[in-house]
Amino acid sequence: MAEPHGGRSAHPVILGVTPGQPQHVVLQAAVFASRFGTELVCAYVNPARYPTDESDDGSVESASIDPDFADEHETAFDEALAVSLRHTLADSDVSWRLLALAGDVAGALGHLAETLDAAMIVVGTHDRSLGGSLHGFFSRSVGAQLAHRQPRPVVVVPAPVSAIPRHREGTDS
Repeated sequence: MAEPHGGRSAHPVILGVTPGQPQHVVLQAAVFASRFGTELVCAYVNPARYPTDESDDGSVESASIDPDFADEHETAFDEALAVSLRHTLADSDVSWRLLALAGDVAGALGHLAETLDAAMIVVGTHDRSLGGSLHGFFSRSVGAQLAHRQPRPVVVVPAPVSAIPRHREGTDS
């Protein structure tokens, strides 16, 4: 499903979006799109579905992996996420649209980037902690998977510095 907010342009910036994603990730992707003079495509990937058909604009028709629990609401872009993105991008001069995808998150974002001949893919990090940050990045990160699977630049926007727990000298915590 695509929801346009302005005109389309060549070589868009693809932004992988998720519910609860920090607002600064979206705003940073909008900055990249503005600097490149291109469209921002906010893509949410539902891993509980798989694509059955694809359009030239990158939108997909999908089916549930488990047909016994199929919910047609899963084919639409999450409304709460859409409202959040509309609010975040309300003052932006960037042309943007929402796109609901299906399947493996890194695979779907990479395929969309190929389909649209994207300039780059932007994703945010998971919550940051000093103990598991490197292991978590390399074991489950969509950004790391994308960097290994396809040729486009991948920008990983970190959590804000204020979200990183500080380890104080002389304490055991």
